[in-house]
Amino acid sequence: MSGLIGKKIGMTSIFDENGKNIPCTVIEAGPCIVTQVRTEEVDGYNAVQLGFDDATEKSATKADLGHAKKAGTSVKRKIVEFKGFDKEYKLGDAITVEHFMEGEFVDISGTSKGKGFQGVVKRHGFAGVGQATHGQHNRLRAPGSIGAASYPARVFKGMKMAGRMGTDQVKVENLRVLKVVAEKNLLVVKGCVPGHKNAYVIIRK
Repeated sequence: MSGLIGKKIGMTSIFDENGKNIPCTVIEAGPCIVTQVRTEEVDGYNAVQLGFDDATEKSATKADLGHAKKAGTSVKRKIVEFKGFDKEYKLGDAITVEHFMEGEFVDISGTSKGKGFQGVVKRHGFAGVGQATHGQHNRLRAPGSIGAASYPARVFKGMKMAGRMGTDQVKVENLRVLKVVAEKNLLVVKGCVPGHKNAYVIIRK
């Protein structure tokens, strides 16, 4: 699947031709620089490695500097490999947001917002006991019983319990491209995208 690396700018809404208000996400997509070309003969598979968002040389390793120098570009913060480009690229080529067209569907993946340690109601959607006490005192959001009796006398692995929530790799599929603003490298897609503002996202089609 070919695609681009982008950065989530934020959410807004636009009106369609029927006057319906559509929530959408604005993404800064590209320009991405080709930093390496994988070939069947050398690497055993065909792919294009893209770099996005300039990093400072001060924060880069010598390996990063040499890798970028070979492609004739600056060191990049985010590097991702893509397969399935219908066009052949060479080192140093730039791929812009015009790789996408309005009306087509894309899959976008990113790291979801971190929510810290959460209970079972927020993390797994448990209902709690509502306002019915059932003989409990201030335990409306407690998980309740988690095991059986003397057999099996243990808690099974994978039990839904409280714990760390968020910062997971999430993919949202089939988001429609509403607008491509080539002069500003912006991509507007319908719906929401995982991650906080300025988080990196991978857009594939």
